[in-house]
Amino acid sequence: MEVISILILVLTFLTLMSIGVPVAWSLGISSLLTLLVSVAAVPSATTIAQRMGTGLDSFALLAIPFFILAGEIMNRGGIANRLIELAKAMMGKLPGGLLYVNVIAAMLFGAIAGSAAAAVSAIGSILGKRMDDEGYPKGLGAAVNITSSTTGLIIPPSNILIVYSLASGGVSIAALFVAGYLPGLFIGFVLMLTAAIFIRKHKLPAGERTSTRELLDKSLRAFPSLMLLVIVIGGIVGGIFTATEASAIAVVYTLALSFFYRELKWKEIPAILLKSSETTAIVMLLIATSMSMSWVMSAEDIPQGISETLLSLSDNIIVILIIINLILLFVGIFMDMTPAVLIFTPIFLPVVTELGVDPVHFGIIMILNLCIGLCTPPVGSVLFLGVQVAGINIQQAVKPLLPFFLAMIIGLVVVTLWPGLTLWLPSLFGL
Repeated sequence: MEVISILILVLTFLTLMSIGVPVAWSLGISSLLTLLVSVAAVPSATTIAQRMGTGLDSFALLAIPFFILAGEIMNRGGIANRLIELAKAMMGKLPGGLLYVNVIAAMLFGAIAGSAAAAVSAIGSILGKRMDDEGYPKGLGAAVNITSSTTGLIIPPSNILIVYSLASGGVSIAALFVAGYLPGLFIGFVLMLTAAIFIRKHKLPAGERTSTRELLDKSLRAFPSLMLLVIVIGGIVGGIFTATEASAIAVVYTLALSFFYRELKWKEIPAILLKSSETTAIVMLLIATSMSMSWVMSAEDIPQGISETLLSLSDNIIVILIIINLILLFVGIFMDMTPAVLIFTPIFLPVVTELGVDPVHFGIIMILNLCIGLCTPPVGSVLFLGVQVAGINIQQAVKPLLPFFLAMIIGLVVVTLWPGLTLWLPSLFGL
């Protein structure tokens, strides 16, 4: 029965995806068809609907719509511009400095907004024209923008880390948030090293030198935006409020800051709320159907079977982590990050914890791994958005993207094999 269930689940899901059915519907329909093997039609449909509803019945998930709304307000309220200006003042004077600016701005903006899509769109729109004017290859600029935008999913606050906490059965969100800082900064550093190679190859120009006074001015202008990180993460780590409460505070703070900057008008609020609602609805439907699939897999003992198979291959934790990373890299090519986290966390987490891997460490490994999938066809949402913003086609972006893919994979290997990089900060704060 388990083999039949696996075949039905996998084949129906892949078939539906291949004919263009949206991911959320593919997850729900394949879960229903799998359950029909052993349960009558009406109870099967009722069970799937119930599991979708109970999958969303979590206080922690309230943080997601709030962080989405905060990110949308930031995107419209001039906060991205100030972060980019700060990054320019810091790195713009170097040869090819706009590529470094892109990486730093993506880390800053992504960390505050928690959205790779928002980062790639906002930063690409602002920096793209300037790169064109200064003779940067379009494909190279797009490649840096696409890959660096994913760092905001690792550096907190991050919606996907909240999803992982839910899927893992309650791993501390505060610990995950703090754990993401060093790996996220490390990936940004690796991407900047890769960009340096291209800068030398193409002999890209240096920008204007920034005076100390101008640097101080840009820092002061960006300081209120950067304070959001201190307020949100400091409040969570200090036990002042939960991640959900922090997300609501982030909305209030970004809204007040946008009006203070005088770049957001009241008439824009309905459009922001509508856009945030659309994004939230998509994410929540993905979570609901993914949770139903996770329940069906658990009911059919599929995770236990996969766990036993993995443990029968080897009891060496490095070998198991390599196998899991390869599977996730493959999965990330064809599946969006949210359902991948919800489906594969219950499968792989028991395996690695049995071998002594910390759940917080594994969460960062998993998210970093799936970030690579966001930059790869055919499902890579950040890739498609990045090339659209840059005004090029995918073929023009693929060649310059390959070295950055390799850099991210090298970063993934380092994070996987060096737990201290992830766990040092949480241990420092007693999380």
